[in-house]
Amino acid sequence: MTSRFIAPDAIRLAFSGAMSRMYREEVPLYGDLLEIVARTNARALEADPALKARLEASGELARLNDERHGAIRVGTPGELSLMRRLFAVMGMAPVGYYDLAVAGLPVHSTAFRPVDAGALSACAFRIFCSLLRIDLIADEALRETARETLARRRIVSDGALALIEQYERDGGLSSDDAESFVLQALETFRWHGQALVDHETYEALSKAHRLIADIVCFRGPHINHLTPRTLDIDAAQAEMLACGIRAKAVIEGPPRRAAPVLLRQTSFQALEEAIRFPQPDGSFVPGAHTARFGEIEQRGYALTPAGRALYDEILAEVEAARAEGGETYQARLAAAFARLPDDVDALRRAGLAYFSYRPTREGARRLAAGGLPAGSPEDLVESGMLSAEPITYEDFLPVSAAGIFRSNLGDAEEGRLAAASSQAAFEAALGAPCLDPFGLYLDQEEASLEALEQATA
Repeated sequence: MTSRFIAPDAIRLAFSGAMSRMYREEVPLYGDLLEIVARTNARALEADPALKARLEASGELARLNDERHGAIRVGTPGELSLMRRLFAVMGMAPVGYYDLAVAGLPVHSTAFRPVDAGALSACAFRIFCSLLRIDLIADEALRETARETLARRRIVSDGALALIEQYERDGGLSSDDAESFVLQALETFRWHGQALVDHETYEALSKAHRLIADIVCFRGPHINHLTPRTLDIDAAQAEMLACGIRAKAVIEGPPRRAAPVLLRQTSFQALEEAIRFPQPDGSFVPGAHTARFGEIEQRGYALTPAGRALYDEILAEVEAARAEGGETYQARLAAAFARLPDDVDALRRAGLAYFSYRPTREGARRLAAGGLPAGSPEDLVESGMLSAEPITYEDFLPVSAAGIFRSNLGDAEEGRLAAASSQAAFEAALGAPCLDPFGLYLDQEEASLEALEQATA
């Protein structure tokens, strides 16, 4: 990419900031959430200098206050493919495939995000994007109504589409064009209080599934939440409750741990918002829709396939306790997770998590003097030549995502939908394969070791 083009990382950072400002205007309670997260993060860093040093060394401290993920839902394969092209302008690729039908939601998903450590440090903005599985609408007539409604809408403006095509043709955007792209692209995700369908159709789609109504009945994939990153989700949730914010009773994901893994999430309950339904005579009738909410997340360490298999096995054992209430579920969760080592060194020695390796002060001195002594990475860590920093998990958990979605759609049903997982169909709609997140973490780990080998050679 030549110097006349602005870097995709810079476009992504500008878009992330614009999205956050727009959502704060649309959902003022999101602004309160940002302030709570900022306070709890400041306290966590003050109380734990080692955590602050680790985040600083890995480049995560600088990105912390700007870090967000959002979530959108699209209705057709064409819309999904268009989102892939739009987010590619910002240096975001589809990572991972998530089948939410197994958790009772008629969608499957991917996450558009930056994929290398440098891009993540520049701006760790992610979008969790779900595609409606229209085949899961059981009523044939209603299914056809959904198809016809979705076929009538255009979710990307002509201006944004022209800039996407320009980026694809030229290989980049100038600074002025990038600024225009951010403004044009933002309109795709803006909330619109006028439905595309009449009230009767909305109610029928809502009865089929609240998520279906949210996807089909509006002009586009309005952002339904933005999620800042907290360093202490338990403290943040307690402060939410103390401020009178209706937070979820149970934090999704693993329990509180000394060595946090994967992802923990909580949210405040979705807001009921006024909307207008069109009538055949051109008039409108008032109504309400509930979809948008506020979420916070705490990111832990990325687990290897072996670590993830153990995590999934443990989680499956305790999911049945969820219906028994918060304290019982959390107690069982904590007891079950005793099987997953709660110690960074133990996770590394067992091959359960990914790590980035850097020379210690002594290791750097030995490198400057001619090279590190021979030995495996484990040997060099044990001898004090290398430090092993756990790699942060940058992706999502389908069970946690489903739990958040259900709590904010008012759906108590948690059963599986009768649908086979369909990654091939999703990728055909996307127009590209979903990248393997395990491969990305392994690449990051191996790159750190290769850098050491080159420094020693």
